[in-house]
Amino acid sequence: MNQPTPAIVSQDAVRRLPRPALLLLCLAYVLPGFLGREPWKNADLSGFGYMATLARGATSWLHPQLLGQDSPSLSLLPYWLGAWAMKLSPSWLAADFAARIPYMLLLVLTLAATWYAVYYLARGPQAQPLSFAFGGEARPTDYARAIADGGLLALIACLGLLQLSHETTPALAQLGFFALSFFGLAALPYRRFAATAGLLLGLGGLGLSGAPALAALIGLGGALVQAQTGSRSEQAGAGPTDVWTILAITLLSALLAWALGLWHWRVLWPDASWAEWHSLGRLWLWFTWPAGPLALWTLWRWRRQRWSRHLALPMLFAAVGFAGSLSSAGSDRALLLTLPAIAALAAFALPTLSRSLSALIDWFTLLFFSACALFFWVYWVAVQTGFPRTAAANLTRLYPSFMPGFSLPLFLIAGAATLAWCWLVRWRTGRQRAAIWKSLVLPAGGTALSWLLAMTLWLPLADYTRSYVPLMREVSALITPKSCVQVHDLTRAQIAALEFHAGLELEPATPQARCEWLLVNASAMHQAPLSRAIDLRQWTLVRTIQRPADRQESVTLFRRNPT
Repeated sequence: MNQPTPAIVSQDAVRRLPRPALLLLCLAYVLPGFLGREPWKNADLSGFGYMATLARGATSWLHPQLLGQDSPSLSLLPYWLGAWAMKLSPSWLAADFAARIPYMLLLVLTLAATWYAVYYLARGPQAQPLSFAFGGEARPTDYARAIADGGLLALIACLGLLQLSHETTPALAQLGFFALSFFGLAALPYRRFAATAGLLLGLGGLGLSGAPALAALIGLGGALVQAQTGSRSEQAGAGPTDVWTILAITLLSALLAWALGLWHWRVLWPDASWAEWHSLGRLWLWFTWPAGPLALWTLWRWRRQRWSRHLALPMLFAAVGFAGSLSSAGSDRALLLTLPAIAALAAFALPTLSRSLSALIDWFTLLFFSACALFFWVYWVAVQTGFPRTAAANLTRLYPSFMPGFSLPLFLIAGAATLAWCWLVRWRTGRQRAAIWKSLVLPAGGTALSWLLAMTLWLPLADYTRSYVPLMREVSALITPKSCVQVHDLTRAQIAALEFHAGLELEPATPQARCEWLLVNASAMHQAPLSRAIDLRQWTLVRTIQRPADRQESVTLFRRNPT
């Protein structure tokens, strides 16, 4: 027997969010961070390094290496996608931007798959709102569309999605295929062919992206949820064959990952201490904000339907994502996988929010993101004009060698986005009071605004602090491109930067290598491995080069003594 639903929604409350506005919001979120920037350290640049090595044929496609170092993620497909994009792109397109194109599409896939997953979950009978005695309740399709709009807004609003979803790393590929698997399981009773294809690509892509164990857990858990909730009394079109379909796809994904040697167990649990768990709790709170608290509210308000499909599937995906984060010592990149499911749960909180709680969310969001926008503009003006003096002095103290520049296109984009925010605030406070997705418009718009301002007004500073371009500029002043350079104890990101930015030909430091130059991590100068690999009596110290934005990171350059 179905329990009463906590959702009381009229047809007037499920009015459609204007599609041009929603698409414009998605573009304002997706494009900044992929366009116009340099590769960032560390994971973004090291991932690009593996792709570039594959694209030029310097390593095996089944065992990619960067100067003899294996990928830390043990994944294949993410690097293949970037390498294929680089090989297929025209010569005039920058290699780093070409490698980002598939990842831009993966972020679009994440947003679209989450929308459709929430839509089909909201179509379920137990997810529907209460029927009114005299009619006027929301129609099922319109209600599902409004809930899906809220789920997409909740995902965009998540703070943890911002930077990590704009980097060329296996984590973004895992997120895209995780969301696609979410769609496949959610839509299976309604769109069997599209859902099966999505599940096949999603679980297979997860296995090839370094997460075969998570793919297996999702498949097995999805089959269990389908077996428990798949009776025809709850969902139209569901049948017992769906369970076998899920299990078959899961087995196929596991066998593919096993055949390619991608099954590796690397479990690193966090320390069993209060300080460690307190740190994890803070990470989970800000990473999932504001969808996380709304998801908890959903679990409370819908507690009588907690084993219904529209709650069980998101809880499964969120639990697997949290387990993946815990088993990797609290990794935020693994935590990224929880966000589509948490956004789905947050969406079902919307029809249960009181007017006072909705107003509290609006006012908090309005004040917070307006302050963020003001902060970005104040410091940009300080960089350009030197006023306010305190802000300008702070930036000069932190980054004394940073040379600001002015870009009219970026300024105009930032100005248009700020005006759009002002219009959105006025629109939210004056209209659409009945729409159930209204409480997430300002959080999603404010998050997109902050990210866009950071990637326009602060883009030169972001490249200065997060890229290796300033360091490579100093290296290039001492070493001409195409020179042979031995390297010792450099990170993957530093190796990729030397190859891409400085155009150097690198070799591992060995006694047999005959390169003219030697670059060593400055912190390894007095360690035993260096003395075993290199006889420093054969080399002359040239200088130690610091990365301008980080005085703790530097490399030492040597030149071989003439024979």
